[in-house]
Amino acid sequence: MFTIKDSKTGYVELNKSKFYSFAFHVEDVDTFKNCLQNLRKENSKAKHAVYAYRIGVASKSCDDGEPKGTGGRPILELLNKKNLNNVAIIVIRYFGGSELGAGRLLRCYLNSAIDAINKCELVEE
Repeated sequence: MFTIKDSKTGYVELNKSKFYSFAFHVEDVDTFKNCLQNLRKENSKAKHAVYAYRIGVASKSCDDGEPKGTGGRPILELLNKKNLNNVAIIVIRYFGGSELGAGRLLRCYLNSAIDAINKCELVEE
């Protein structure tokens, strides 16, 4: 099992839609909720705040109004595949004015999350 040492960010843009990802080390769900609340406040003009986390034995994902399974679930699968624990990823989307379709939407959320994770220093738990 691994976790991340520091918080990092990632970014993807497609058709003027911007996807900003934030990877955090979190020890409990309350800390995650505070991070989510702060990011939503800081990005109040953003359309969506998609997320996934694995904290201990708890895990959760949310598509935040996007088509089901296009945001949160792929990010949670990424956390599982990378064997990461006590990690949360939140992706903030600024809508660019055109629909991307489920496939491209999924890839944008996932690639933004991958960009953030790839910048993180992984440490064994």
